[in-house]
Amino acid sequence: MSNYLFQKTLREIWDRADARYKSGITGPANLFPDEDLAFLHSIGHSAVEVFDFIDDCNRYEGQPDFETFLLLASLRRHYFLHVMKGEQSKRIVDTWDLPPKTDKARGIEWLPRLIAKARAKLRGEMSDDLMYGCSGDRGFSSKHDIHLAEILQFVMEHFDDTESIIDFVVMNSKAPVEA
Repeated sequence: MSNYLFQKTLREIWDRADARYKSGITGPANLFPDEDLAFLHSIGHSAVEVFDFIDDCNRYEGQPDFETFLLLASLRRHYFLHVMKGEQSKRIVDTWDLPPKTDKARGIEWLPRLIAKARAKLRGEMSDDLMYGCSGDRGFSSKHDIHLAEILQFVMEHFDDTESIIDFVVMNSKAPVEA
């Protein structure tokens, strides 16, 4: 794997998988040849993660786009290689492990769930039925006008400091929030 050009390889994988998806080949098991799977694994990603973005991009008018995927993938890659030292976590976070969608932090619905998902995304612990960047996450991001990559970056920098993460969202949100 070329670290210097990993983003180009990721783009090539995306383009090939997207073309297969558009031709009617769906499901993460069918979209990626072994060499692509090996590359994704080397940067801490799974086929399901890429599939979810391609699937949503095709079903929701181009959102999330490749650039959003690349930003999030870059942060996960960094965390995997430099914090986790290339070792996969053995833990899996399932939907029922997350705070409910209606839970609030300082009056902001979805935020506790998003923080938990961001942590799981960085550690590579999301079950196949979860996606950091799903339509609910994108709705949150749009409403508050904070890119999901900005939130993920801040969570990476303040991983265990939930109050600082909440402060970041409150201070940067364009939506009315409780003080």
